[in-house]
Amino acid sequence: MDSLFSSVGNVFGGLLSLIWVIIVILAIISVAKSGAGTLAKVFWIIVLVFFPLVGLIIWYLFGPRG
Repeated sequence: MDSLFSSVGNVFGGLLSLIWVIIVILAIISVAKSGAGTLAKVFWIIVLVFFPLVGLIIWYLFGPRG
């Protein structure tokens, strides 16, 4: 039974990781398409790549709109 729970946990963890990567990629695409200046776009993309969790929260609160 432990093996079953371990397998389900691995699949669930993998699925969550995939969803997380998709969210970060969509955020990067949104930043790239925004009307912000080039330097601001580069800054936000670097923040999103190197600090994904904090970067997404900060980008959502303070990031470029549009």
